[in-house]
Amino acid sequence: MELSARNKIKGTVKEIKLGDVMAKVAIEIAGGAIINSIITVDSVEDLQLKEGDRVYAIVKSTEVMVGK
Repeated sequence: MELSARNKIKGTVKEIKLGDVMAKVAIEIAGGAIINSIITVDSVEDLQLKEGDRVYAIVKSTEVMVGK
């Protein structure tokens, strides 16, 4: 699959927390940092995601907000 997003970060699924509709997927990337993604439970099921899977965190954004 080709995507227009340029930020494709390889990682490993460390944890999946399922809610009624949405799921939190924690992806560990190089150096031990964690990227959390909120996706639908349907997407978790469609992708057959499970802990230990090698995946990509794909970031597509026109804005990055920073707060302090």
